[in-house]
Amino acid sequence: MFLVMGITDGRKDFSFNQLVTCTICGKYGRFNVFMTYTVLSFFFIPTFKWNKHYYVQTSCCGTVYELDPEIGKAIARGEEVEVKQNHLTRVINGRGFTTGYKKCRLCGYETTEDFDFCPKCGTRF
Repeated sequence: MFLVMGITDGRKDFSFNQLVTCTICGKYGRFNVFMTYTVLSFFFIPTFKWNKHYYVQTSCCGTVYELDPEIGKAIARGEEVEVKQNHLTRVINGRGFTTGYKKCRLCGYETTEDFDFCPKCGTRF
């Protein structure tokens, strides 16, 4: 008997549109909502998903937030919801820097470092 099974990680993007003013870069942008998960597949057919996490990424500067699971489930069901700042937790990578980058509103300088002020012109990020 030959049995093909595997465990992999997956990502699902949702068609969710909400215009926002980014709290990081100060520009207008849109929330892109997605879910990551782990899946068990038998004969290349996904059968069981677990370890689901919902995330929001801004279209302006790419900052990633973890989304409240209940709001994420509502978006996955196709419900009309509004994502508020208290539903979001900013994701920090292992080195302590935020994922994505910062862009200065005044001079346009871009950096992936966690500066409070622009190294080129001194404007607060």
